[in-house]
Amino acid sequence: MTYSVNCSILLTELPLLQRPAAAKAAGFDAVEFWWPFASSVPGDAELTRFERAVTDAGVQLTALNFSAGDMPAGDRGLVSWPERSSEFKDNIDVVAGIGGRLGCAFFNALYGNRQDGHTPESQDELAVINLAAAAAGVARIGGTVLLEPLSGAPHYPLRTAGDALRVISRVTGATGAGNIKLLADFYHLAVNGEDVAAVTEKHAPDFGHIQIADNPGRGAPGTGELPLGEWIARSRQLGYAGYIALEYKEPAETAFDWALHQRAS
Repeated sequence: MTYSVNCSILLTELPLLQRPAAAKAAGFDAVEFWWPFASSVPGDAELTRFERAVTDAGVQLTALNFSAGDMPAGDRGLVSWPERSSEFKDNIDVVAGIGGRLGCAFFNALYGNRQDGHTPESQDELAVINLAAAAAGVARIGGTVLLEPLSGAPHYPLRTAGDALRVISRVTGATGAGNIKLLADFYHLAVNGEDVAAVTEKHAPDFGHIQIADNPGRGAPGTGELPLGEWIARSRQLGYAGYIALEYKEPAETAFDWALHQRAS
């Protein structure tokens, strides 16, 4: 099984730039991040420090979020946010640059919350434009844009796989973009009441990336009740060949105990 460690939610006891090396020391060869900078367009020195942290650790960057605003404050993306649309577009070249230099090909574009003063229709129209721009931007490096349903965000409109796939279909139909895929986060889908097994049976070929956490608690695999192993195995059988991203909350000292037990067995 090829796992990737999300260093934005795991190993948080360490400074951000030390986490890729810690993931490597724990036995993993791949990492991913939410947007790791305070600004959507960081300076060259910041970019260099981040990229060196990944390359010096000897790990592969497998996925990266576009800038999503202030996540701790509740922001969930800029794609459909009219007042920050230009900021999102400025971020595209930065993301593609990082991807090109580090060999990363998957980029998560969080859709954004519904905003007061704007109709859902106008925000959705803007999202089509911005997702098409993102798809064109990362296509230059052979990249794929990911679109993710989320839980725990009451103003975020994409809650099911169908919600995200309808947006993808709309963008593809309007612009011809063929490099936008579903990010299937099994935790978010399950928390939102989705039948993840049925989604997998129907849409595994549409999965661009898989992320996992157990429920309840968003903890490590085996701490909750979700049949993550079954869903992963079925996704593989149906053709998903990408990484399985570990995106859960667990103290660093026990974060990967389940994987050690799995390897031992």
